[in-house]
Amino acid sequence: MRLSRPSTYFCAFLTLLNDRLGETLIFPLLPFLLASFTSDGRVLGLLTGSYAVAQFAFTPLIGALSDRYGRKPVIAACVAGSVLGLGLFALTLILPWQELAPAASAAGLPLVLLFVARLIDGVSGGTAATAGAVLADISPPEKRAKAFGLIGVAFGLGFILGPAAGGLLGRINVTLPLLVAVGIAALNLVLVLTLLPETHPAEARIELPRKRELQPINQLARVFANPSVRRLSAAFLLFFLAFNGFTAILVLYFKQRFDWGPGLAGAAFLVVGVVATVVQGGLIGPLVQRFGEWRLSLAGLGLVIAGCLLIPTASQTTAQAVVFPAVSLLALGTGLVTPCLRALVSRRLDGSGQGSALGSLQGLQSLGSFVGPPLAGLAYETLGPTSPFWLAALMLAGVIALVAGRQAS
Repeated sequence: MRLSRPSTYFCAFLTLLNDRLGETLIFPLLPFLLASFTSDGRVLGLLTGSYAVAQFAFTPLIGALSDRYGRKPVIAACVAGSVLGLGLFALTLILPWQELAPAASAAGLPLVLLFVARLIDGVSGGTAATAGAVLADISPPEKRAKAFGLIGVAFGLGFILGPAAGGLLGRINVTLPLLVAVGIAALNLVLVLTLLPETHPAEARIELPRKRELQPINQLARVFANPSVRRLSAAFLLFFLAFNGFTAILVLYFKQRFDWGPGLAGAAFLVVGVVATVVQGGLIGPLVQRFGEWRLSLAGLGLVIAGCLLIPTASQTTAQAVVFPAVSLLALGTGLVTPCLRALVSRRLDGSGQGSALGSLQGLQSLGSFVGPPLAGLAYETLGPTSPFWLAALMLAGVIALVAGRQAS
């Protein structure tokens, strides 16, 4: 089967970018968007985490469906779900509830709809795993780390374009970034339907697992039961639990510790996006050829730990001089770790189950994204503002132990 590689890479990349932009366009503005409904931080945290919960619950099913029915129909359905979820979120925030339905507004209907919208978008978040399976389909094993670097490029560009565009458009109208996010998702759907070829041939497809095996906990248990990827999968989960935990409280920490406004906090995330894009877009391939995925994973983890430990040493007078180099280390380290860990797992599996396997990795990432932020927030409030950084460094040291001992798994 001949594949149009440029269109395949482009559609996979745009799908990954759309997945990130749907988050980064909205997340920095979320407190402002919800101001008329609530200012409760617990509600904000739950609304943020609801996406990851839905993604965790449904990603294994989406990965298995792509192994059974092909990548294209699954990606198209997921992107359509993203259009629906983002559209409902935008419509709920745009409608003048106090004028149209004051009783419904008082009863909390808008918040319920916002949660429903986030859950729909989270269910559709399986696009990242399926797009990763597309990249695995068209890349030989020795080049998968470079191909998976596109995931990091989309992540980095999402951090560059999302906060920048969201802040700029938000000055015109706070809901305008939402409409842009819906438009990008709709464009993504059109291009997937018209340009993306099917990369998973019929002869390579496998039957759907039993329902019990598609439950996310059961499927993750199967991953951990596989001795060839057990330690690496545990490392993947622990890494994202630690990383998403302390990064979730970064803006709050910058605001309360250094009295930073949205401009400086956004600039820090811009640095993250630029560095991650450079690393995973251009450097990861040559670095893997020279050093290998295993050494780069360990080096990247060391850089992330260094960034974690550097941020708490900053004072209000040294904040900019310390924080910007620190977040550069974080971005550089993450840019090395995430594609290399994915590639290490992928290389240990046969080709028939790539969709399910990468779907499980996405499930692990989603689980870490849901559990990490509440744990970091609890530590922040009970143990002190710097505690999430020290806890993350300890967990990342555990990741190093798991990756370094992979041959014993």
